[in-house]
Amino acid sequence: MTASKLPKILLFLLLAAPLQLLADAIPYGNNPEAGHYASVNGIEMYYETYGSGEPLLLIHGNGQSIVDMHFQVASFARKYRVIVADSRAHGKSGLGSGPLTYMQMMEDYNGLLEQLDVSKAMVLGWSDGGILSLLLAIHHPDKVKKMAVMGANLQPGPEAIEAWVPGLLNPMSETIDAMIADGDTSEDWQHLRQLFDLLLTQPDIPLASLQKITAPVLVVAGDKDIIRAAHTLEIFSNLPKAHLAILPGQTHWAPATDPEGFNALVEKFFATPYRRPTSFEILKQELGGAKE
Repeated sequence: MTASKLPKILLFLLLAAPLQLLADAIPYGNNPEAGHYASVNGIEMYYETYGSGEPLLLIHGNGQSIVDMHFQVASFARKYRVIVADSRAHGKSGLGSGPLTYMQMMEDYNGLLEQLDVSKAMVLGWSDGGILSLLLAIHHPDKVKKMAVMGANLQPGPEAIEAWVPGLLNPMSETIDAMIADGDTSEDWQHLRQLFDLLLTQPDIPLASLQKITAPVLVVAGDKDIIRAAHTLEIFSNLPKAHLAILPGQTHWAPATDPEGFNALVEKFFATPYRRPTSFEILKQELGGAKE
C-alpha cells in the first residue's frame, strides 16, 4: 500500500468519512453563524449549536467531525437544542499535548457542557462517540438524561472487534510508523498515529462500570457492524436500563447510509418514557388471566 493512498483509505474505510448522500444547504462544521470555540482542558474546542428546546449532545466517531453528523443535526434540530462539536484532535479542535485518550476527550465534552450551562442532556454518540458517551455517563452521570450509542465497544481486542478488522488496520498502522521513521511530511503522520492508537489500544471500560450507569441507554449496531454482535449484546446486558437494536441490513455507518431509519429509532427512544417489559412478566400475566 502506498503512502499516498493511505489517508484516503483511512478516511473512507477506517475513519468513517462523511457519506454525502444529500447536499445540505447549511455548511455544518463550517458555519460562522452557528460556530464557536470553547477553551476546555488546554485546547480550543470548536462547536456549533442549532435549534431550540431540550439539549441534545451529538458526538462523532474517530477521524470524523461535525460534518459527519449532518443528517442527525438537521433532523434533531427541529425539536432539540443540538450541540455538536469537533472532538479533540478532530476537525477544527486542538490536539493539546500528550497522548490522546478517550478519558481526556470525554472530559472535554463535560467541560463544554459546563461552559454552555447545560446541567443535563440527551446524548447520541456514534462509534468512538458511543465510547465517549458511555464514559460521560459513567463519570458524570448527572450530565446524561438519556443516551443512544451506535457501534460502541468496551475494549479494542478480538472479543469486541470483528476478526477481519486487524487485517485492514495493521498494515495501515505499519505504514504510518514507516512514514514517521522516514521523516515523511506528505501527511501529518503523528496525528494519524494518535488516532490509530485510540483504535488499537483503547478503550478499557469494565463491565462493572457499565452497571453503574443510571440513565436509560439505547444500544445500536448494524447486523454487519465492525463491532461483534456478541459484544454489543454484552454491553446491553450489563446496562441497568437499556434497549437493544440490531439494525437489519445495516453496517457501522447506518447513521449516514440510513439516516431516516436511524434518526427515527433514536427519536422514539428519546421521546418515549423508558420501560423495560419482559417476556416473563407478560407470559405470567397471560397465564394468570387464563386461570381466571
